[in-house]
Amino acid sequence: MSRTVAAERVLTDNAADTIRGIGLVALSYAVLALGDASAKWAILSTGVAWALMWRGAFGAASVLAVTVYRSDSGGWRRIVPVRWRMVLLRGALSSFTTAAWYLSWRYMQLADTYALGFTAPLIMTVLAIPMLGERIRWRRMLSTLLGFGGVLVMLRPGGSLWNPALPLLMAGIVSMAITRIMARQLSRTETAECQAFWLMACHGLTGFCLLALYPPGLTGSPWIWLVLAGLGISSGLAHCVFTVAYGLAPVSALAPYEYTMLIWGGAAGYAVFGEVPSPSTVFGAAIVAAAGLYNLHRERLRRGQN
Repeated sequence: MSRTVAAERVLTDNAADTIRGIGLVALSYAVLALGDASAKWAILSTGVAWALMWRGAFGAASVLAVTVYRSDSGGWRRIVPVRWRMVLLRGALSSFTTAAWYLSWRYMQLADTYALGFTAPLIMTVLAIPMLGERIRWRRMLSTLLGFGGVLVMLRPGGSLWNPALPLLMAGIVSMAITRIMARQLSRTETAECQAFWLMACHGLTGFCLLALYPPGLTGSPWIWLVLAGLGISSGLAHCVFTVAYGLAPVSALAPYEYTMLIWGGAAGYAVFGEVPSPSTVFGAAIVAAAGLYNLHRERLRRGQN
């Protein structure tokens, strides 16, 4: 029965569901940002592949356990995809995104990577044209171009953000923007548990495949295992909440809350690693955020006229 309901789900676009979606996505971003700080701490000891593999393993196990435990959920059948290819493609893209961010943390601060990640909502605005069939009028296109100009302010030719990880991180951000839109598209047929489970499973498989390139370092510490378990469980459940949010509200309404990750991630980076973003990073991030918020304003005006 639950799979039939999922297959017939109609995406909503009303005030009540949008407010719920905003609350849920803000919560998931906070959990994911704090998890990133713990992931960076673990990576410094265990390596990228080991952290990615066990994040995925613990995350998939936690999602499956919660799904099976819920008496009204339909049991494990809720994680069986209707559109296998799209679900696995989203999982693969998300795995690439996470690996790109993990590798970039060897060269960059958490806050710097989040500031560059602010381009994701702008990229989503552009990708909404081919992927969702949306039209972008000249004001939103101009603000989007100005937002990308904020990236140049952050990067400053020859600045500290120019490093070997930068091209990989930017490719990961584009991939992340695609997965955000796919979460909305897949919500028509897939449950939140299904999307979260296979995303985490793909992370675990990707980490396993990368072990040869990035062999693990210190892995026997109980503290490391505690952090990896907490990272995986929190990530798996946060992705469930995240996917529910994108099923409730339009992409344009949720995308700006991507910016809250700089608050959580920046605070965690300072508390754990003593990281302080440069003035150019903060100024450039403000330009990008302003462009994204303006796009949200224009989208609200457009919806009000329809």
